[in-house]
Amino acid sequence: MGKNTGFMEYTRELPERRPVEERVNDWFEIYKEFPLDKVRTQGARCMDCGVPFCHTGCPLNNIIPDWNDLVYRDRWRSAVRVLHSTNNFPEFTGRICPAPCEAACVLGINEPPVTIKVIERTIIDHAFQEGWIQPEPPAIRTGKRVAVVGSGPAGLAAAQQLARAGHWVTVFEKSDRIGGLLRYGIPNFKMEKQGIDRRVEQMGAEGVEFITNSHITSLDDLRSEYQAIVLAMGAEHPRDLPVPGRELKGIHFAMDFLTQQNKRNEGDSEDTSKAILATGKPVIIIGGGDTGADCLGTSHRQKAASVHQFEILPKPPEDRAPATPWPMWPLQLRVESSHEEGGLREWAVATVKFEGDAQGNVKKLHGVRVGAAPKFAPLEGSEFTLDAELVLLAMGFTGPVRPGLIEKAGLNLDQRGNIATENYQSSIPGVFAAGDARRGQSLVVWAIAEGRKAAEAANEYLAKTS
Repeated sequence: MGKNTGFMEYTRELPERRPVEERVNDWFEIYKEFPLDKVRTQGARCMDCGVPFCHTGCPLNNIIPDWNDLVYRDRWRSAVRVLHSTNNFPEFTGRICPAPCEAACVLGINEPPVTIKVIERTIIDHAFQEGWIQPEPPAIRTGKRVAVVGSGPAGLAAAQQLARAGHWVTVFEKSDRIGGLLRYGIPNFKMEKQGIDRRVEQMGAEGVEFITNSHITSLDDLRSEYQAIVLAMGAEHPRDLPVPGRELKGIHFAMDFLTQQNKRNEGDSEDTSKAILATGKPVIIIGGGDTGADCLGTSHRQKAASVHQFEILPKPPEDRAPATPWPMWPLQLRVESSHEEGGLREWAVATVKFEGDAQGNVKKLHGVRVGAAPKFAPLEGSEFTLDAELVLLAMGFTGPVRPGLIEKAGLNLDQRGNIATENYQSSIPGVFAAGDARRGQSLVVWAIAEGRKAAEAANEYLAKTS
């Protein structure tokens, strides 16, 4: 694929990030434009490797070598057709997916892997710029109606696939705008939101109906009006930190903080008495993953006085750990753009308690250094205290919110508290589940893959019903 000797002639190159002093003063995406000729060169690095492990590294099984080759040959329109054959929304994955495909790239065994993610993003952005992405309504309608609960990547993928199969699809979203965590969980500096809007417009032209501000708490009405239902509500139950002082004001879940800022970026007005802002405050972020990094970048842009990010796990190695050899997803240190912008990042730290003032505001965090998992035993003499006026809990999620729809419907759950399914169908016939609601907190690429598979299962079910 690509140029036979390209991987020997060219080195891996990525788009430059805008200067830190510039990007922390706005909410635009952080990368500079990457010329098409450079992207073609990167496509030329794709090897004719015989067994392309990137296929299986990607949950969507994207046909990566084929569109790399087409990009190298300047056949962009063909490239986007191949890209869309497995991925409804490559503009999302090309921005916020951590690229497990690159971790599985054969070239990555002993050289920097192919820049798959950049090529993917460039293909779809170029296609939109050229006007190639148009609505694809079905030629024939089945007359059957499907409800999709949740408009994140899983729900949107399921809705588009089912609409193109000829069904009438309605997407219900409890928030005021479509997009789920894409809209309100991902900061604009990682993904601006016009990409969601243009997909909603496309899907509307394909016959999908969107209903916002609609919090579905029971399946009864939906089951009387729709022949199939797809539950794609995500895994929104946050992991809490039950330590003394947790009730103090100024301690918030990460999603509450991120959602508020994204609403401000949309131009929404807010109740200033309930605003969660880092401006001028010493901030502590508890959790070292992607959500923690998103809180870090947002705190920088809100002009925090200082930011500390704590992770209870030990610091990963600089290079791939021996326990995660190729083509596995590697355990290794990752430096996100937010980490380049400032703040202090520390590992093997546990929070013991919070201390507040007479008005009930958090003022200090008491922490301790700990040993390795699973015990995380405190290290003697390592206790410390740190000023804190805003604490953000970014420790992940424990599954979908059970009270409400799930409990009322009596849906069976798996051992982790997610909706249990068989071939994506829940314990209630005709009710399907996809994405984080089914598999737990995961990646955008998994969400899209799950939405597509749930749509396929729902379509097969509908074909057997009158």
